Amino acid sequence: MTGAPPKSQTTSPYVVFNRDQWAALRADTPLAMGEGELARLRSVGEQIQLDEVREIYLPLSRLLSLHVAGASALHRETSRFLRRGRKRGQVPYVIGLGGSVAVGKSTTARILAELLAREPDHPKVELLTTDGFLWPNAELEARGLMQRKGFPESYNLPHLLQVMEQVKSGNPAVAAPVYSHLAYDVVADGWQTIEQPDILIVEGLNVLQAGPYPEGGAERVFVSDYFDFSIYVDAPEALIEQWYVDRFLDFRDRVFGDERSYFHRYATLDDERARGTARQIWASINAVNLHENILPTRGRAKLVLRKGERHRVEQVRLRRL
Repeated sequence: MTGAPPKSQTTSPYVVFNRDQWAALRADTPLAMGEGELARLRSVGEQIQLDEVREIYLPLSRLLSLHVAGASALHRETSRFLRRGRKRGQVPYVIGLGGSVAVGKSTTARILAELLAREPDHPKVELLTTDGFLWPNAELEARGLMQRKGFPESYNLPHLLQVMEQVKSGNPAVAAPVYSHLAYDVVADGWQTIEQPDILIVEGLNVLQAGPYPEGGAERVFVSDYFDFSIYVDAPEALIEQWYVDRFLDFRDRVFGDERSYFHRYATLDDERARGTARQIWASINAVNLHENILPTRGRAKLVLRKGERHRVEQVRLRRL
């Protein structure tokens, strides 16, 4: 039969799993993680429990392990074909992880790193957050971008692309800048050294972003061009906003009281004023960034984790092979 499909028919590049279907993919793989270890990996205000790791993240780590093994085999055979032998250094398998502020990206990245590092074939896993590639606050102020912090234009994109190119070229030691959430600024002379891990997880707001290509076939490189696998952490916007407000109150009680904190001025706000401040920041900055830059990248991910209440993943969408 030929011709256009019926208008009621929809197509999707994703296979969709509900929670039970995805959890079944764990098979009999045991979870070698205790509550104490999980507590160390949680971000402030998150409620992820061990059953979430067992039912969602353990199957995901198994899937990623299969992809890493396949990529390693392909790299070896391609090197032989190109007669490059072992001249090129260890090239990490790079996983990009994106999503909104307060959606739980950092916890997801840390849990995956912990699980993947326990696999026998790739014990060395490192994390890289793109926060370190934000322009320093002084530069953002000079450019009039402090209220656009976290938007694509607030990052030193050429530096980030340079680091990704070095990582994917097998450089033995690649220096990346570090960010302080306490100071709300890039750490001067602070560096993280990436030393040829088996897997590198790159986590950030806009890591999956692309854009218009130049006319005439000119080259344009995106951060995601260096990814072997990509994950988007998703949730309804109303939930993300509530998680942001809850996290703001947690920070007020735990972090903002430190005089070194950039947000120390919020430490004495009562609950009502703190919630109002958090919602105003969300509406004027984070929601705008979500709609303009982050959410449009969701469809570029190879896998989407869709969360519901209490950060529980309710659905997993995996791109078809």
